[in-house]
Amino acid sequence: MKIIDISPLVRRITADNGGVFTGGGTNTYLVGHQEITVIDPGPASTEHVENIAKICGEDIKQILVTHTHNDHSPGAKLLHQRTAAPVMGMYPLHKEMQDPTFKTKKELKHGDEINEAEYTLKVIHTPGHASNHLCFLLEEEKLIFTGDHIMDGSTVVIAPPDGNMKQYIDSLELLKEIDLKYIAPGHGNVLENPHSVVDWIVGHRMYREKKVIDSITEASKATIDELIYSVYDDVDKNLYGIAKYSLEAHLNKLIEEDRVLKDHDNYFWKG
Repeated sequence: MKIIDISPLVRRITADNGGVFTGGGTNTYLVGHQEITVIDPGPASTEHVENIAKICGEDIKQILVTHTHNDHSPGAKLLHQRTAAPVMGMYPLHKEMQDPTFKTKKELKHGDEINEAEYTLKVIHTPGHASNHLCFLLEEEKLIFTGDHIMDGSTVVIAPPDGNMKQYIDSLELLKEIDLKYIAPGHGNVLENPHSVVDWIVGHRMYREKKVIDSITEASKATIDELIYSVYDDVDKNLYGIAKYSLEAHLNKLIEEDRVLKDHDNYFWKG
């Protein structure tokens, strides 16, 4: 167990669940010292939950969940059983690939605030990676906990139907309206220059979208299985299974914008 102080108010402990989707593991953040808010208690790992409980003792005030994917929220049930601290988050619109054990005492919404003597956390609804994705802004330090909205070292997968690329881009742009100094991601290390980070991610997504458009217009019509080779020709082919999720999300965005048509498995450029 390694505890890292990332600011005067925040400590980080990382679950031992590293992998393709999770990088070095899921970050759990402990905000405050007297009345502690636990953000993302991680997977259903008894060891990780016990480590959190040992660090915090009886000082856990509440457990917040950025979203209900299985590497972020199942630990909430275990930690609640261990400490009786209430769980707070938002339910997803779709059940696919979600944590079935998640139950919230209070369903959070955009603009809610959690006020403690040491700090204030503001809830920011950032759908895109998941319909129920929330970021939490620590106002005293202008530090934002981004879950899987922004990760360190990798772009995030947008997997329909709960993942939505148009909402994801809009949610990224929303962060540029907030005065921020640091990003505390769900995976990886703290990031500085948040608005520059957001600009890079949006630019990368628009670069990928242009490749989608160019590939469809060149082919006249194409399936996802056909498009993957030209749209992700700069990506390891072993990752194509994952990349297809985000490719579908890009196509859905273009359909929403009335620029692409779909007929069965084929996609056509409408312009």
